[in-house]
Amino acid sequence: MISDKQTLLEQFKLFCKEHPSKNFEDLVEKFTIFGGVGWGNIDTSKPSYALIEQFILQDYNYIRNDVSDITGGAPLYHALLSAIAMGDGKTHASYKRAKLEKSVGDKAVEELTERGIIRIEKPKKEFTSWTDNEKLDNKLYFTTPFLRFWFAFVSPLFKGIRDGDYSEVKKRWENREAEFTNLIFTQLSYELLQFVFSEQDPIIEISSYWDKEAEFEIFAKTQSGKIIVGSTKYTNAKIKKSELTRLQELAKKANIDADIFVIISKKGFSSELKSLKGENLRLYTAKNFKLLTE
Repeated sequence: MISDKQTLLEQFKLFCKEHPSKNFEDLVEKFTIFGGVGWGNIDTSKPSYALIEQFILQDYNYIRNDVSDITGGAPLYHALLSAIAMGDGKTHASYKRAKLEKSVGDKAVEELTERGIIRIEKPKKEFTSWTDNEKLDNKLYFTTPFLRFWFAFVSPLFKGIRDGDYSEVKKRWENREAEFTNLIFTQLSYELLQFVFSEQDPIIEISSYWDKEAEFEIFAKTQSGKIIVGSTKYTNAKIKKSELTRLQELAKKANIDADIFVIISKKGFSSELKSLKGENLRLYTAKNFKLLTE
């Protein structure tokens, strides 16, 4: 039922095929919840919480057993997975949230990676001032959107769900929906950028970036050696020129000489920012994700 073999792009293509819609904002949001699982008959135009209650909370006992088969059911694993799902995925913060010693956390990460539930991303080193003696955390990511949703909004609140009280889930989702969706929006943005750059100057490396000085949702290198720095904004507000200024200042602080800045927005951009669009500034919206399904 839950796939750990398909890439995120393959999961997204399948989800869009199973749930045809021209509204890619809806598709991304629902994919954040149901992605990687063979759900049928989901009306992606409906409010997310209504679908969560209908397809997940009311079927809690059945799905819980399925998830436990995948994870092995160990409480330690579930505590760590919830910590990853609710935070930024950095190892130190995740272990602290799950109340795990580093050695125990490292072992659990190894096991969960072998099971195909999470993957590890390491920080870049080439632009930073830190040395080998200074350790930066790895980041941990789920391989399946649904499992991330489960461990953020269902597993930690199981007592109320088990008793038929969904109020905590609803409150948590309403408070964290946009923030939670932004990660999947970012990961799909990697796929979009690889697609749009593929013919002229293919991207050979793309991920997030973090060091002591700065953090970006998007950091990429092209075949010709160009460096791309960017951000993703899953918000209902149009993005202004100040976001470009912020990226430029952060890149300078991190000692990164970026050739191209990229901003990917859910709702679009101000007229002032759009007027700056060109070879060195690329702007995309959720509508551009349609390219991934063609």
